Amino acid sequence: MLSLWQLNFRVLRSFLEEMKLLRFAGVVFIFILAFQFVNIHYYGGDILSLSSQDEFPVSIHGSTEPIRPLSGPERLNVSGSISAEVSEGGRTGLGEDYVISSDANVSVRSHDAKDKETLDLLLETRSSSMNGSDADIVNENNRNVEILESDDFVEDAKDKDALDSLLETRSSSSNGSYGDVVEDAEIVNENNRNVETLETRSDDNLSPEVKRVMNVSNSGVVSISEMMSLLHQSRTTHVSLKMKRPSSVNQELLYARTQIENPPKVENDPLLHGPLYWNLSTFKRSYELMETKLKVYVYREGKRPVFHKPVLKGIYASEGWFMRQLKASKTFVTKNPRKAHLFYLPFSSKMLEESLYVPGSHSDKNLVKFLKNYLDMISSKYHFWNKTGGSDHFLVACHDWAPSETRQYMANCIRALCNSDVSEGFVFGKDVALPETTILVPRRPLRALGGKPASQRHILAFFAGGMHGYLRPLLLQTWGGNRDPDMKIFSEIPKSKGKNKSYMEFMKSSKYCICPKGHEVNSPRVVEALFYECVPVIISDNFVPPFFEVINWESFAVFVLEKDIPDLKNILVSISEERYREMQMRVKMVQKHFLWHSKPERFDIFHMILHSIWYNRVFQT
Repeated sequence: MLSLWQLNFRVLRSFLEEMKLLRFAGVVFIFILAFQFVNIHYYGGDILSLSSQDEFPVSIHGSTEPIRPLSGPERLNVSGSISAEVSEGGRTGLGEDYVISSDANVSVRSHDAKDKETLDLLLETRSSSMNGSDADIVNENNRNVEILESDDFVEDAKDKDALDSLLETRSSSSNGSYGDVVEDAEIVNENNRNVETLETRSDDNLSPEVKRVMNVSNSGVVSISEMMSLLHQSRTTHVSLKMKRPSSVNQELLYARTQIENPPKVENDPLLHGPLYWNLSTFKRSYELMETKLKVYVYREGKRPVFHKPVLKGIYASEGWFMRQLKASKTFVTKNPRKAHLFYLPFSSKMLEESLYVPGSHSDKNLVKFLKNYLDMISSKYHFWNKTGGSDHFLVACHDWAPSETRQYMANCIRALCNSDVSEGFVFGKDVALPETTILVPRRPLRALGGKPASQRHILAFFAGGMHGYLRPLLLQTWGGNRDPDMKIFSEIPKSKGKNKSYMEFMKSSKYCICPKGHEVNSPRVVEALFYECVPVIISDNFVPPFFEVINWESFAVFVLEKDIPDLKNILVSISEERYREMQMRVKMVQKHFLWHSKPERFDIFHMILHSIWYNRVFQT
């Protein structure tokens, strides 16, 4: 028989073992609770989230329905006459996976078999639907437009030298001149669009304030000063979505707003020329706060090519360059969405149109539906969209159709748009005017920068380009041909015996570069004029110029009403030589704000786009 002390020992040991198990279970339970807390509150449930292939309930605008993001062949409902080049291999010298594209040609890099099958299907579908004549036109335009170059496209030094040699040959030849390429880019865009208009303008898109201003303005046109009044008015009438309790993010934004509204006085700055800005002190303080405070969360969801495939070439390249440089930023991007002041929706409006638009359909419904599906997935996976109604989210889109594609479901977002048209629903104080920039050689975005000094610019005014829309034919009819030797207005640059001037040389040699609207209010010529140090003459009623909330465009550019085209020369001649030289000097000073660099630099176009978005976000608070 066991002694009493042995029996007591066994009972005690059994009790201790049970306590160890209970303690272990308690530790595991506490660990699970801590993990779930971190997952939900700091990562929005993303650590153990459903894949993008699963179904999600819709939670936008109170409706509920299962939405499965489109993928593979289902998401590419395409046909048409655009070719796609699929390149496989390693990463490029430009960093991210990306697309280099002209207006008719898409070169997409794919890193997995599924994406490759999808893009092969795209290529096959588009090739089969292309008739012979259309294919010849597009291929001919592509030969003039598409100069693909990147360090990783070249396998060895010998191939790289060959590519550089080819580039120099094209640059020196008349057929491959910069001017011809720019004009061909617009011709290709015209061929692809077939002058298709997705929707007519409607006064229903206008706010009562804009309607009132347009009714009392000259010919229903909102001037730059009136735009500024609308911007300031938006700050007093805008009602932001308030949180149940003040968050640290909102407190930071309120602090920033107070600082911007009461900035320290800046008389002179070595990097910023005061007359270029409405208020130098305000701009500088806002920019500094952006540099030190701003955090952006970039959604990882969304499949290529519409998402996360920046287009770095062509006239819509602004959205792609911004996407690539923001995603690479260690200063502005945060992985913790709870610390974010802004949330970026990283899609390409150019790739959306090329991948999903059905030529001849005259409808963008499937494009709008695609974006809605994306938002449904985002709002189901995270709580950030529903928390603010999307008012702290932003998009950057340069394609002409972006305003109509985003108007319905992304109306609350801050929309950075190249097509910044007052009469098509541009919202002052919320939307941002995005510069439209032409990029021909992504590896060298500053190629051929600059122009002749003012004293050597002997051409009064220059324009050459396709006859898009109603305004350009009127400009050509009034001033084209040899009607006036001072006015060099062409649909195509004429060729003569001897050395022919290229588009670029004309811009570098002209005092004023005419920037008329095409189908839409925006034109890459505005930034091209600044690039070649030519005073821009903007003929586009109700066009909101880029960065207008801080930059005083009337200090270095000329705005001419569309109805005043017959008086164009008189308007330009009436500008004194002293005033012209002052504007041309300011063009050179403001130029830094419109340049893309391989790595972003202070006050360049990347930072200025981000600043405009930040500025509007601050004043929504």
